[in-house]
This record gives sequence, C-alpha cells and structure tokens, in this order.
Amino acid sequence: MTTVRSSLSDEHRETTAKALQGALVDLIDLSLVGKQAHWNVYGKNFRSLHLQLDEIVTWARASADLVAERAIAIGVSADGRASTVAENSSVPRIHDGQISDTEAISLFIEAYGAIIANMRERIEVTDSSDPVTQDLLIGITAELEKQSWMFQAELG
Repeated sequence: MTTVRSSLSDEHRETTAKALQGALVDLIDLSLVGKQAHWNVYGKNFRSLHLQLDEIVTWARASADLVAERAIAIGVSADGRASTVAENSSVPRIHDGQISDTEAISLFIEAYGAIIANMRERIEVTDSSDPVTQDLLIGITAELEKQSWMFQAELG
C-alpha cells in the first residue's frame, strides 16, 4: 500500500507505472553505456566524442531522476537496481575494453533507435492514462531524437 495518493485510477496508474519503469531502465542504462564508452573510446574523433558522451551521461542521469520522481509522485516505486536494469534494458550491450570512435557512434545510433521506439510506445500508452507523464516522455524523446541525429551526422 502506498502512502502517496494519486488522482489516477488504479488501471491508469498501472499503465503509467509500466511506461515510467521502462523509461527509467533505458535511461539508466544509456548513462552507464555512455560512461563505459567515454572511458574507453579512442580514435581521431576521441576528444569531441569523449566530451559528447559525458554530456549524454549527465542528461540521461538527470532525465532518469525526473522519470523516477514522476513514478513516486503517482504512488509507485521506481526500480533502478543494477539487476533490474540488466534484465530489462533495450540499450544494446557494449563490450569491455577499448572502443573505436566509429564503433561507439554506431553503437549509440543503434541504442537511440531502440530507446526511441520504446519511448514512442510509452507516449502512445500514456495518452489516455496520464497526460502529465506523456508530456514528460515527449520531452525526453525529443532530446533522444536530437542526440540520435547528432550521432548520425557524425558518420556523414
């Protein structure tokens, strides 16, 4: 039983909670993969990509916090545990060791494609269940699409 009361019906809260949890997992994993690539990237575009990855990590962490706090605000818990992220993320796995700049760019293009597809589904399902959450997810997706465009532009 939650101590936080929400104006959402139980059904709408459940639908919204599922969308928020999925977004939370993807954003946490995006930040982790971003940091792993940041530490291990090499190549002629090292410096700009190294800095870009740090920006992604900072943004993804802040966005994950907004998503988690929205979940709490509607009376559900947020689960950002490592095991939950590992089991449920749609972010592609990154190998250990060094990663070339072009390989990192390709990995993030793939990651953004997967996350954006899931975010658009979450936007769709929250249309009637919770427009406030939908608005949050729309804003996050707009930034994900911008970041995706920037990585695609780097490959030419």
